[in-house]
Amino acid sequence: MPKTTTVLLHVAFDRAARLLRAADYGRGLNPAQWQTLRYLARCNRFSNSQKALGDYLAATKGTVSQTLASLVAKGLVLKEPRQGGGQSLFLTEKGRQALAADPALDFLDKLDAFPTGDLKNLLYDLENMVLPSLAPDAAAEAFGPCRNCAHLEMRAGRKPKFHCGHFNVPLKKKETKNLCAHVSPRQQWLD
Repeated sequence: MPKTTTVLLHVAFDRAARLLRAADYGRGLNPAQWQTLRYLARCNRFSNSQKALGDYLAATKGTVSQTLASLVAKGLVLKEPRQGGGQSLFLTEKGRQALAADPALDFLDKLDAFPTGDLKNLLYDLENMVLPSLAPDAAAEAFGPCRNCAHLEMRAGRKPKFHCGHFNVPLKKKETKNLCAHVSPRQQWLD
């Protein structure tokens, strides 16, 4: 039998998720469409594929295809051929403008009122304890920013300073904050 605290945490997570999803209905998009736009705004160049999006959303190929088709039809997402096969997904200017009216911004503004240290601790616990326990498989749990990845190499005194060991490519500092579908969690976080 689960402990009372565990049950209350589940209730709190469930309620928060429901409230966030409820806020995502409106402004001409549904929750899956908003989640897709947010993902594409935050993912790196190695993770902007339909498969990575499906893994991130924990959604079926059919759901992802329908969501993308509607976003392409609305002019919010663009598909381009990917080197090596498949397609890369990008936000259009209209897609970036839509995110300026993202319903999640209200929630983010409220979170910004909390002390930074508390938020960092909560984020660490969510990314390292909660999300891995919920992920249906290893692919779903692998998402995270490059800055938290064991593959990220920091080369002091060298240009470029950041390097992805998984793909063997240089990274710009801003890229280290993007979501990647190939993260191997590191033991220590980088700020």
